Amino acid sequence: MKPIDRHEAFELASPFPYTLAVTLDERERPNIIGLSWWMFTSWSPLMIAISVGRERYSHKCLEHHKEFVLCFPSEEQAKDAWFCGTRSGKDLDKFQETSFVPLKAKEVDVPIIEGATVAYECKVVREVETGDHTLYIANVVNIHGDHEKARHLYSIHYKRLISLDTEGNVNLGLKY
Repeated sequence: MKPIDRHEAFELASPFPYTLAVTLDERERPNIIGLSWWMFTSWSPLMIAISVGRERYSHKCLEHHKEFVLCFPSEEQAKDAWFCGTRSGKDLDKFQETSFVPLKAKEVDVPIIEGATVAYECKVVREVETGDHTLYIANVVNIHGDHEKARHLYSIHYKRLISLDTEGNVNLGLKY
């Protein structure tokens, strides 16, 4: 092994699960951010953490409204998922700009994205400042899933998406 820079390390460590976090802004308008920096932090109670850059519009949304829904977009949603990860919601409504359909959640005010493989409704319980990001730690208060949408997305070095199913079958040729 030899020393490498972080970009090379990210590329070698790819793929990363690609998720969409849905938040609400100060006008109660939903916003969607694409991210790969998430993890489970506890089984009992079930907790998830997401890391959001302090300069991101979604950071401002999470500071306003302490809930989010973490959605794993399905293979069919690759184009819209990539759009949400490469555009800011500050000046546009990502639900209007994409074919995503918002569904009412059961335990949080933030909508779920219809057609996602899995969606976790989350309520933030703690925030940790980590350099240029904030780690939002949340209790999972409800979970939704769709067995018909078993292929979800992974990011390859933040440059492209692939899909992978629960059996390990990969689709490298996504159109988006």
